[in-house]
Amino acid sequence: MGTVTPFPVPLRGTQIGFERVELTRILDLYGRMVAAGHWRDYAIELGRDAAVFAAFRRATERPELRIEKRPALRGKQGMWALIGETGAVLKRGHELGPVLAPAERRLMKLVE
Repeated sequence: MGTVTPFPVPLRGTQIGFERVELTRILDLYGRMVAAGHWRDYAIELGRDAAVFAAFRRATERPELRIEKRPALRGKQGMWALIGETGAVLKRGHELGPVLAPAERRLMKLVE
């Protein structure tokens, strides 16, 4: 018989993630953008320094927008950042709502 090697369990606090409320807010925006035809795919990356939600127009392209959570910047510029396709920071802040505002503005339509 073979030897069973246990799967390495990461130590607590070594991986940054999204809380349920944060992920709900982000996925709500994603769902509305999919319904409007702007986005088609997404990816989530959870790392030691940051948690990243990337939204794609098509799966084969670079992400159109990335929403990053970096708790190390909480006391400085704010832990939330909205990053564009070219890598430029579009918005940075301490709270998620105002950081998502530029992406939500794309959903607004003029009604007569």
